[in-house]
Amino acid sequence: MANTSQQADTVFVGGRVFTGTGPTPVDAAVAVRDGRILAVSDAATVRSLAGSRTDVVDLAGGLLVPGFQDAHVHPAVAGVQMLGCDLSGQSAADGCLAVVGRYAKDHPDAVWIRGGGWSMDSFPGGTPTRAMLDAVVPDRPVLLTNRDGHGAWVNTRALELAGVDRHTPDPVDGRIEREPDGTPAGTLQEGAVDLVARHMPLATPDEAHAGLLAAQEHLFSLGVTGWQDAMIGAFPGNPDNFGVYLRAAREGSLRARVVGALWWDRERGLEQLPELEERRRTGQVGRFNATSVKIMQDGIAENFTAGMLEPYLDNCGCPTGNSGLSFIEPALLAEAVCALDRSGFQVHFHALGDRAVREALDALAAARAANGAGDNRHHMAHLQIVHPDDIKRFAELEVAANIQALWAAHEPQMDELTIPFLGADRAALQYPFGDLARAGTRLVAGSDWSVSSPNPLWGIHVAVNRAVPREESPGREYPPFFPEQALTLAQALTAYTVGSAWANHLDDVTGTVETGKYADLAVLDRDPFAHPAREIAETRVSRTYVEGQLVFAATD
Repeated sequence: MANTSQQADTVFVGGRVFTGTGPTPVDAAVAVRDGRILAVSDAATVRSLAGSRTDVVDLAGGLLVPGFQDAHVHPAVAGVQMLGCDLSGQSAADGCLAVVGRYAKDHPDAVWIRGGGWSMDSFPGGTPTRAMLDAVVPDRPVLLTNRDGHGAWVNTRALELAGVDRHTPDPVDGRIEREPDGTPAGTLQEGAVDLVARHMPLATPDEAHAGLLAAQEHLFSLGVTGWQDAMIGAFPGNPDNFGVYLRAAREGSLRARVVGALWWDRERGLEQLPELEERRRTGQVGRFNATSVKIMQDGIAENFTAGMLEPYLDNCGCPTGNSGLSFIEPALLAEAVCALDRSGFQVHFHALGDRAVREALDALAAARAANGAGDNRHHMAHLQIVHPDDIKRFAELEVAANIQALWAAHEPQMDELTIPFLGADRAALQYPFGDLARAGTRLVAGSDWSVSSPNPLWGIHVAVNRAVPREESPGREYPPFFPEQALTLAQALTAYTVGSAWANHLDDVTGTVETGKYADLAVLDRDPFAHPAREIAETRVSRTYVEGQLVFAATD
């Protein structure tokens, strides 16, 4: 038995370990002391470090992995939604309306009914109407954001209070869906959301704080020990979450490691840089570091706002006059990225369409030419369509691909609201993870929760199988979605661990299971490497540790 000064606090035995330093798990045990990994060795050696006070964790044939890190997620927003009128568990219009009606009945004193999580594929054409909401809540304003955050569903009362009618023009960065006479139909896209959201009371600081902590507990239950919040700032319908994170970090209730991506206001220019620099200076507290800047360059394909090189098609398959939006004019984008890079910021892009991806790559190339190569670790999220000519540029510019793998699959939103309006040739370019990996691109991974499930194992399942887990599509079987773009299990798991740790500048202390690193760890109830790939999503997290402290234990 080890002497007291050498005893481990926790040892993990009885399974295998995916260290993240190689492509396959190893037969090993792990010892932890004072929040760091003390040893990764054979079982006998590790057991010799155990004493009478050591917690011996039997992996029972499962797999010990580095704690997952989500490189693109919105927990503060998702948590508030969880505690409000949450539609994320519904897959049909009737279910959504039942939840709204029940919530309104249970909250008679709520001046506004706030919430979100509805999916476009639950409604014809992806656009729910005000009349639907009027039937369940006729007397109070309702605003419910789409699960992807790019649209909102409102009732007539909300439109009236906001003064939005058939004479209200579309904003330059959005669109009001309309009835034949021009009257707002009830769905607002992109910047049009703010026409109503600005009149709605935001979540209070206490509500936002409670939401963040609820979201953290949910993420811990999925093995997530750190993340990058992809939107730190004020946004239509949501309070500025900068202070929410600082409060949690100062009081110690923020136990995960978090990088905050400060919101770039697309209505402004370079004059906001000093404000972002001041936020960075004051925004490094405890386990929170606001060292990234988020630039949203385009919208989404389903509402035809993702920036495309070629126009969208109409219902008949003919080209339209719409090729989506570029929220920031390319010349200004290049100027902004050069300035942010020079200031030492990481730039975290939202880019779905091939034009937006190219505009972002061009801006990063300009920054590299102006400032030289650095270690800011810029990354680009979503990457729904990447032109083949641009694949190689990621590695050349040392830009990471931040993948949301759960979206790379056939499901109603893809098959009914996306592919028909892209056309077969362009649809085949979607989510080219395999091509990016083969070109030497660094992959990092995230969920974009509350847009989609934050379960890393589901995202990994789709990255490998290019098909949604059976739990996501009960009773329906879809063919693989361009399976030539699949990743291996090791590639996907690495993206969700050391890949995302790299993006957060934490790979020196987390992301792999190595001696000396923080014991941010997740215990899986099985070894997915030892099971068929189609069963990856059936894997569950049984325990999660942050710096050696147990933050989640499954009760079953």
